[in-house]
Amino acid sequence: MKEFDRKEHWENVYENKGIDEVSWYQPTPETSLNIIEELNLSKKSKIIDIGGGGSFLVDNLLELGYTDITVLDISEKAIDKVKNRLGEKSNLVNWIVSDIVSFKPNESYDVWHDRAVFHFLTNEFDIKMYKELVSNSINSNGNFILGTFSENGPEKCSGIEVTQYSEGSMREAFGNSFVTQECFNENHKTPFETIQKFTFCTFKRK
Repeated sequence: MKEFDRKEHWENVYENKGIDEVSWYQPTPETSLNIIEELNLSKKSKIIDIGGGGSFLVDNLLELGYTDITVLDISEKAIDKVKNRLGEKSNLVNWIVSDIVSFKPNESYDVWHDRAVFHFLTNEFDIKMYKELVSNSINSNGNFILGTFSENGPEKCSGIEVTQYSEGSMREAFGNSFVTQECFNENHKTPFETIQKFTFCTFKRK
């Protein structure tokens, strides 16, 4: 049996589907935007959006005046679609094509935002790598925003298995390096009129 190739999988997804034809599509990512705005950050704060190739978060952050935005995605096709959508504004964004567990940042961030990447990591090694990466990549007193499928959420997405999280298991996963600020559950309505149950937590770097 062929070994699962994570990059190949996501390149195929974004090659064959439009941005609004995937379950995680949000025309306006209100929850993420509200969390970021409530942080009362400087517009020069360094923000990275993990798995942001299919998201409209970057469009909205640019509109709000943030000037140091990085978008990372494993899929080059996903990032190319967003660049085309933004046009000349894409030159204002730092773009990184990388699997998150292979990412080696050359700077630290004030905000690390991840809606629906972490839960796709299902083996202990990848989860450990992610936890170390996020712990080492956020500035002192920086912010970590994480959204995953909840315990009552999907067991699979895009045809592959995910890891579900509760507020408690998210606190436990990152408690060594972060102080939990807030956790809540949210129902995401997909383009297919189904509901995906999410858990969001915001953390502050110790």
